[in-house]
Amino acid sequence: MKILIGNLTQILTMVGMLTIAPAFLFAASADRPNIVVILTDDQGYADISFNPHHPEEVSTPNMDKLAREGVFFSQAYTSGHVCSPTRAGLMLGRYQQRVGVYTAGDGGRGFDPKLPIFPGFLPRQYTSMAIGKWHLGLDNDYPKLKWHALSRGFDECYKFMGRGGHDYFKLQGVNNTDYAPIYRDKTRLKPEEYRGYLTTRLTEEAVDFIDRQKDNPFFLYLAYNAVHAPAQAPQEDIERYRKKFPNLTEKRTILMAMLYHLDLGVGSVVDKLKDEGLWENTLLFFLTDNGGARAMEADNGILRGFKGSLYEGGVRTPWVVSWPARFKGGRTLHTPVISLDILPTVLDAIGIKAPEKTPFDGKSLLPLLDGQSSEHHSELYFNSGEPKGEWAVRQGDWKAHGFKKTFKLYNLADDPSEKKDLASKNPAKAKELFQLHAAWLKEMVRSEKAK
Repeated sequence: MKILIGNLTQILTMVGMLTIAPAFLFAASADRPNIVVILTDDQGYADISFNPHHPEEVSTPNMDKLAREGVFFSQAYTSGHVCSPTRAGLMLGRYQQRVGVYTAGDGGRGFDPKLPIFPGFLPRQYTSMAIGKWHLGLDNDYPKLKWHALSRGFDECYKFMGRGGHDYFKLQGVNNTDYAPIYRDKTRLKPEEYRGYLTTRLTEEAVDFIDRQKDNPFFLYLAYNAVHAPAQAPQEDIERYRKKFPNLTEKRTILMAMLYHLDLGVGSVVDKLKDEGLWENTLLFFLTDNGGARAMEADNGILRGFKGSLYEGGVRTPWVVSWPARFKGGRTLHTPVISLDILPTVLDAIGIKAPEKTPFDGKSLLPLLDGQSSEHHSELYFNSGEPKGEWAVRQGDWKAHGFKKTFKLYNLADDPSEKKDLASKNPAKAKELFQLHAAWLKEMVRSEKAK
């Protein structure tokens, strides 16, 4: 009888533990932060008024407020010099060259759909949504859509596929006659179903997602296509900028009107998080996908080069990270960081171990943000692929920049504009960085186009 009672007690205890276990799991996951990544497109390094070198026509009060409240990284990089490579690297947490993505064409074709990307690393409690520009594979296999966000781990989406830009008022692509549908999940919107200015529509979708998911942890990937070409904005805003800054060119005037709506969108998303009481426990990243585009008359300030280049103007980005519940804002950090760091930071924040089979090239930013370390990457690598063969390596304040076997050396602390070649005065350092890049490149996969 005693044995039966003892066994019964053990059984009841086990049943009780199983009954309350989900509550414990929920309590543990309730402290996990919401994740928001806001990625702008082709925004110039000085096309944010937080930058002291911004021209007078630039005014981005919402981005500035975000930068003042969060942590601003003054020497932040994207892993790519054009749109798609950066997006691939961000989703992988690894150099995109490891999967053969060097150019917009490589990324636009898509990489191995079996490889896990950002949402696939998150716990199942997280609901994820991709909004805006995808540029990681085409939809020419419709309706299968193996490159689609919902086929890559996202739960919801409101986005367009294809290459590069998208019309801001119509469902058409960069060639103006192309049908470039926007997908709600895997359903294509018809032209008559779309109304409004695309930047505003993407903002509305982001705010709606936050509203629907506010009681559960979520991951929002908000990839604006602004301020990428084509140069389009509501006419009343163009006229307002034209009147206020009559000396601006027509394209620069339109760019400012586009930037105005982009800044409003950032403000709306942040305000929604604050209004719902989610701001304190939201880990938010704000950055752009590459340097400003010369074709759109972007302003990269004192930096040399534009989008498509591996000079600083092609790969430096204004970058803000915020998580008030974890670390203090109102700071600027000068340690070089890269967009590959976002995914490892998120996993570190929610207590998930990084994969061992496919180790990240990015590193968690939390030691920097918590003030536990001032060191991060020993080197950062860049390569644009063939036939151009442009490459760069940053090590401390040194940066080697070259085309195939021809290269120059700069000290970015003294010369952020990359005007003074110091290779002849420091041949050993120049050779060291050249050899480091060569060794790194051997580990990468050649692009499909180069094969």
